[in-house]
Amino acid sequence: MMRFLTSLVLGAALLAGAAQAQNQPLRITIDEGIIEPLPYAAPNFVPDSPAAAEYAAEIARVLADDLTGSGLFREIPSTAYISQVTSFDAPVQFADWKAINAQALITGAVSVSGNRLTVRFRLWDVFAGAELGSGLQFAGTTDGWRRMAHKVADAVYSRITGEGGYFDSRVAFVSESGPKDQRRKRLAIMDYDGANVQYLTDSSSIVLAPRFSPSGDRVLYTSYQGGFPRIHILDVGQVQQRVLQSQDGTMSFAPRFSPDGQTVLFSLAQGGNTDLYAMNIASGQSTRLTSAPSIETAPSYSPDGSRIVFESDRSGTPQLYVMSASGGEATRISFGQGRYGTPVWSPRGDLIAFTKQSKGRFHIGVMRTDGSEERLLTASFLDEGPTWSPNGRVIMFTRETQGASGRAALYSVDISGRNLRPVRTPDGGSDPSWSPLQK
Repeated sequence: MMRFLTSLVLGAALLAGAAQAQNQPLRITIDEGIIEPLPYAAPNFVPDSPAAAEYAAEIARVLADDLTGSGLFREIPSTAYISQVTSFDAPVQFADWKAINAQALITGAVSVSGNRLTVRFRLWDVFAGAELGSGLQFAGTTDGWRRMAHKVADAVYSRITGEGGYFDSRVAFVSESGPKDQRRKRLAIMDYDGANVQYLTDSSSIVLAPRFSPSGDRVLYTSYQGGFPRIHILDVGQVQQRVLQSQDGTMSFAPRFSPDGQTVLFSLAQGGNTDLYAMNIASGQSTRLTSAPSIETAPSYSPDGSRIVFESDRSGTPQLYVMSASGGEATRISFGQGRYGTPVWSPRGDLIAFTKQSKGRFHIGVMRTDGSEERLLTASFLDEGPTWSPNGRVIMFTRETQGASGRAALYSVDISGRNLRPVRTPDGGSDPSWSPLQK
């Protein structure tokens, strides 16, 4: 059995003094896809006034949901607490937190002035009896209190794992409602955890495959408005859209932004053939990248923009290929049994996520960019369409249940194949696209 062993050691400040009773540094270890989550305590943040009390409790709740939901942390329930945190500046009673095996402690304070809200927090290494780095604060409006909770969670996550966070991000997706044979689809956007859903289109026409821009301010998607698939680009803040230039008699679909946000990579079908094209958004000028009798689709750029991974049936069945971003000779990278599709390059640049159909089951998997070390993370009646979290650690995808009443829903899974979780949406959901971290 393949053994996956990863040690996520705390940052330099923790390494300097985080020796536990066994004189070992505090760490999170992933062993054969199984991890012992780090136990932590996150008491309600201290409000500076009655007006701040509700925000203080809710911010601590969302923070805990973020950390626990990652699968890397385990929250100690408040009923186990010996000490209570009633002042942000009061000394921490480390012995009381050690007694309940809290290895990390998060304390915070919330102040409200009009519609302005400020959150301060500190992260403590309980066994070292020291603060991990210096405290931080985030400020914004009371309407944005959830974002500030996500920002605190990202900061805690980053300090403990040494990786970037992903909680202060959004997901564009297709909201699905109605019976399966009369499914209504709307383009929607939400926080990564399903909160703050906003609908960007109505259900008058079918929409598919939304894709965030690298800056998170625009979304590409395919719409059947007018009865023919066309690529649209939408400004998220102003909810304004326009159709990218296209030729009569052609179908354009499967769009994706380049890493600099200036180019759109897409598939174009005309005359019974489907090839890949790249379009400069400003000029509307398109360049043909492939020219083959096969179907080339689902392209995705590498993070540095130098290469493209895509799906092609040129070998007889859908497989994955990599080529230069300017076109040219393509190299096949998938060689397992089954059909491969919807490849997406990790933001880290080290892995490619994909959908695989094999022996009547669908899987979400990952492989190295040369096709080696293929690993299947899920299996079900229908799993498809992976998208990466900003830090490249989590994958979100669509899962559809079997039968006439089958429903599409969003799920997420860690790249180790553990921590499979549903993502809540008001109705059904499909075609997720994860944004970068918000500015």
